[in-house]
Amino acid sequence: MMVTKFYLFILLFIFLTFSSGCVASEGFYSFRNLNSSASGIEFPEHPSFNGVSSTANSDCNYGADEDVGKKQKETVKFDLRHRSAGQKIEAKDSVFKDLSRIQTLHTRIVEKKNQHTVSRIAKSTEKNGIEITPADASPVPESLSYELSGKLMATLESGVSLGSGEYFMDVFVGTPPRHFSLILDTGSDLNWIQCVPCYDCFEQNGPHYDPKDSSSFKNISCHDPRCQFVTSPDPPQPCKSENQHQTCPYYYWYGDSSNTTGDFALETFTVNLTTPSGSEFRKVEDVMFGCGHWNRGLFHGAAGLLGLGRGPLSFASQLQSLYGHSFSYCLVDRNSNSSVSSKLIFGEDKDLLKHPQLNFTSLVGGKENSLETFYYVQIKSVIVGGEVLNIPKETWNLSPEGVGGTIIDSGTTLSYFAEPAYEIIKKAFVNKVKGYPIVQDFPILNPCYNVSGVKNVEFPSFGIVFGDGAVWNFPIENYYIKLEPEDIVCLAILGTPRSALSIIGNYQQQNFHILYDTKRSRLGYAPTRCADA
Repeated sequence: MMVTKFYLFILLFIFLTFSSGCVASEGFYSFRNLNSSASGIEFPEHPSFNGVSSTANSDCNYGADEDVGKKQKETVKFDLRHRSAGQKIEAKDSVFKDLSRIQTLHTRIVEKKNQHTVSRIAKSTEKNGIEITPADASPVPESLSYELSGKLMATLESGVSLGSGEYFMDVFVGTPPRHFSLILDTGSDLNWIQCVPCYDCFEQNGPHYDPKDSSSFKNISCHDPRCQFVTSPDPPQPCKSENQHQTCPYYYWYGDSSNTTGDFALETFTVNLTTPSGSEFRKVEDVMFGCGHWNRGLFHGAAGLLGLGRGPLSFASQLQSLYGHSFSYCLVDRNSNSSVSSKLIFGEDKDLLKHPQLNFTSLVGGKENSLETFYYVQIKSVIVGGEVLNIPKETWNLSPEGVGGTIIDSGTTLSYFAEPAYEIIKKAFVNKVKGYPIVQDFPILNPCYNVSGVKNVEFPSFGIVFGDGAVWNFPIENYYIKLEPEDIVCLAILGTPRSALSIIGNYQQQNFHILYDTKRSRLGYAPTRCADA
């Protein structure tokens, strides 16, 4: 997908200037109290997992209630926070990565790379007698199983001020533990960090991880059955029988110019455990991760990536022995004040499960394929301004070959709908929005309107109806972008080719508490002032 400099400049301008505020009124929403903020992220000299929360500035009211009050186990909380930065990186890199990522996810599925991996690992596991449960955390007694759920703390920040559309999570790696900021990604599995020696690496904040500085670092041998979890560089390197210490090389790709190559290894990750008396650190040993020596792409500012996909390599899967089979996050408004924080939670959050507006929809796919990475949901229809749109049913279907369908993804910024859904959605907005001149100079985002001089701008409401009847209604700032100071408002939804992947990106997830429950195969979502969570 080719993106001109002009397109990139437009989206650069969008991401750095949008701010929010909304009022609902009978199928329409109004913009109000819009004050944009675009500060950078500051990486403190002595980072910790404890974040500082503050009150969010939101004027959004949400819809119908659903009473969910079942007794649940405790949860694991990670703070999510904005930071101001002394250094800024071009946001056009973030835009290009977002577009490249979509193309890559689609290509990866079409080429059946997941199916290939399943077949390869299935043969290996049958031959070697190993289970596809790679979590190798510190032993937890049966009586204490999942007792740590909801008590692990870290920070998660919006990366918009670094020119990134993703969110960053603080982690401590090695012995002694050292701090690194990694991109949080529910659309991939592999955890990896830029490592010394770094032969070809992108710019990051702080020094690279050096295995020699950690007493707990252990290379995985190419003879180790766990080496089968990763894809080898092309061409594959033969594993020589006479060399029992030969490392396990890996290669993982994300976009046209984004990939990581290095050695597959084990390391200790340290998490902050909250207790009634305060907090204490807990070590999680032998976490599988990639020690990346050649890393290319648009990861500027981060030290690597933390995968939260459904596969066995993800950080979420490897820590299931500590917290169970669910995690949740609440993404703050990406342009909120730099002191605003919210939570990433491993385990069942009691407060979320008691939320009167918590709704669930089923996760689909992944049952036949235990290594499925993505979190698929089944869309039935889309509602614009109270009207259920006539979109062909097959537009939303996930084929047996893994083509099509809809995923929810923290690593993609905007939301994308496959054709003809996108054109139908766009047409519905054009037909329902009256009284504002259409701006023709924004070829990427469409439609755009000039709202100069209008105090309360009204736009149609927007919601998604899932196959099981659940409805997800969005506040206006999650699907419209207001550009300052030109007073131009654009629909923040784009299209993908027919039969391609549809994606609910992190932009539409702002100020919702999102729950991923793989044991019950469901996705939960509740409108929340994430800064207060």
